[in-house]
Amino acid sequence: MSAQRPDITLYTTQTPNGIKISITLEELGLPYKVEKIDITKNTQKEAWFLAINPNGRIPALTDTFADGQSIRLFESGSIQQYLVEQYDKDHKISFPAGTREHYEMNNWIFFLNAGVGPMQGQANHFARYAPEKIQYGISRYTNETRRLYSVLDKHLAGSASGYLVGDRCSIADIAHWGWVAAAAWAGIEIDEFPHLKAWEERLAARDGVERGRHVPDPHRIKELSKDKNTMEKKAEEGRKWVQAGMAADAKR
Repeated sequence: MSAQRPDITLYTTQTPNGIKISITLEELGLPYKVEKIDITKNTQKEAWFLAINPNGRIPALTDTFADGQSIRLFESGSIQQYLVEQYDKDHKISFPAGTREHYEMNNWIFFLNAGVGPMQGQANHFARYAPEKIQYGISRYTNETRRLYSVLDKHLAGSASGYLVGDRCSIADIAHWGWVAAAAWAGIEIDEFPHLKAWEERLAARDGVERGRHVPDPHRIKELSKDKNTMEKKAEEGRKWVQAGMAADAKR
């Protein structure tokens, strides 16, 4: 008897890295179950979750592999590549292996995972979650994120399709979207980057993005970003559990 596939469970929470996987799944039209991970309670550090992702971070995913056995996936870029290699045979959001577009797509996925995500994440930390204001840290990471946004903006200015690669939305676009949609949380004014802003709005209009961005909870970052007092209140709530989690990690 052949393995029942897909048999996907997504372990996630409402973050830019989390929603890139739910958006990928929705764009592919794949059925999946959702296990919400409460990172405010360090659920991601519990033994059962560490068996899925030893690094104790979301997102993570399990599936039944072609051999009928369970497979675990962690790191969002790895999960995206697995999903398109296994299930995007028609290349709805990817390109055939070995093509020029396939390698260009990988360029931008690594650009996000090694650049935009880490830099914007640190900008978020110093601007929103650090226990004290360290202007050097805020300026360093916010400015570097702005530089990376300018790279994207310039690239998109020359894109005939309006997407990062080729003639379609791919996992490279999906990987970036949650971060760019949260630009204001990092102290970045998206209006400075008109081509990137138009791209963000183009993706937001897609049905798969609209469905996937609300997993496992409503995606409210844009609404939050419209009011500075609301942003600060939300940041204060996050600051407490971020600092508590850092203290716990320091003891491991």
